[in-house]
Amino acid sequence: MRTEGFYSKFMKRPLDITASLLAIIMLSPVLLITALLVKVKLGSPVIFMQQRPGLQEKLFMLYKFRTMRDQRDEQGNPLPDELRLTRFGQWLRSTSLDELPELFNILKGDMSMVGPRPLLVQYLPLYNEVQRRRHEVRPGLSGLAQINGRNAISWEQKFKLDIDYVERITFMEDLRIIGATIVKTVCREGIHAPESSTMDVFVGTKERDEKRGS
Repeated sequence: MRTEGFYSKFMKRPLDITASLLAIIMLSPVLLITALLVKVKLGSPVIFMQQRPGLQEKLFMLYKFRTMRDQRDEQGNPLPDELRLTRFGQWLRSTSLDELPELFNILKGDMSMVGPRPLLVQYLPLYNEVQRRRHEVRPGLSGLAQINGRNAISWEQKFKLDIDYVERITFMEDLRIIGATIVKTVCREGIHAPESSTMDVFVGTKERDEKRGS
């Protein structure tokens, strides 16, 4: 278990509250216009909500703007992401506008401005002990993995970057990540995996790691 420094223990959360509140106020026109566009182009609901694991693996409801149509096959199962993701949805993702509702998650205390990204609940049993350490801190709107390749890097690389962040949280590092995130967002780098329009599914490395150690 990591040892919390002064910044992460006493300053990070108040700064998250201040930054998220200011961002919500300043970006309120963008939030409103994006919500209206989602309503017109994709219909209701405008906000996509899904449970994600946060600090100490406690589940919370993540908010994002909807980017996919609700299309299903004859058995009622959702079609693959690539078929449901519209050109408008791809644009939302490429600009990261779909992530803006997470500012409310930060204000509530579910997330931080900077930290490992909150992943799917079904991945929890697949983590090895090292990978599980990503939940020692609040998940972030952005993080080291997001400024070092985002969805264009492997899962192993993402987890290594997540743990690197957990082990050395500082104010200057958070500022650097936020600044780099703005640049990456403007340049639209690393939005998609190399051969997919969405993030690759994590299948786990736990069993493989256990075999190596046996």
